[in-house]
Amino acid sequence: MSWFKQGLCFLPVFLVIWSSSTFIVTYIIALFRHDVDIIFPYISDTGANPPESCIFGLMTFISACAGTATIYARYKYVEKLSADTKVVNPYLNKTAFLFGMVSCLGMCIVATFQETAVTVVHDIGALLFFVPGILYIILQSVISHRAYPFGSSMGVCRVRSGVAFLAFLAFFPTVICAFFVTQTTLHRDTGDKDYPYHLASAVCEWIVAFSFICFFLTYIDDFKLFTLQVRTQYKE
Repeated sequence: MSWFKQGLCFLPVFLVIWSSSTFIVTYIIALFRHDVDIIFPYISDTGANPPESCIFGLMTFISACAGTATIYARYKYVEKLSADTKVVNPYLNKTAFLFGMVSCLGMCIVATFQETAVTVVHDIGALLFFVPGILYIILQSVISHRAYPFGSSMGVCRVRSGVAFLAFLAFFPTVICAFFVTQTTLHRDTGDKDYPYHLASAVCEWIVAFSFICFFLTYIDDFKLFTLQVRTQYKE
């Protein structure tokens, strides 16, 4: 486990493990309590009713904080890399950082406003999470390719591009099919006319969510290479 202590790799490791646990734990609890169906509910459905809603809110907020720290660390790493090698445009790095921060804000909104309590605000938070989040991983894929051979290997760059492309493709059926879902109940009947749209939207939502997790998983090797330091200075 000595690799875990190298650089800041504990940040993406914690983010990946915690975020995965957030989705899986709340799904299992909701399933055990018969609050959702076993076949692909929406992620937010698994955190709609207490007590899983409380767990979902807390764990998602912690994921947002871990995501913020990881995105900031990545931003500072690319900033230093760009200053030394001039391979990445600073504005591209800042734009990616901004999208990442907005995505984390969306996670906080999703965590705070449950789907069944304040639906409109919850949906706005979900869009703020998914849209800037996808743009973030796309820009980070571009940054990785431009920074090569500094930083990540070409294999990792290609994996990031593939994951970003998958998330981009899955996002559209998630949103489009959701418009054709007329029922908002947590339990669905396979005979419902809008059930195929619900199933397609929910499956693609899970794909997008775990694409984010897989993308941050590729940060682990990069984060072994650097550390961040806080400097304290008194003003006279």
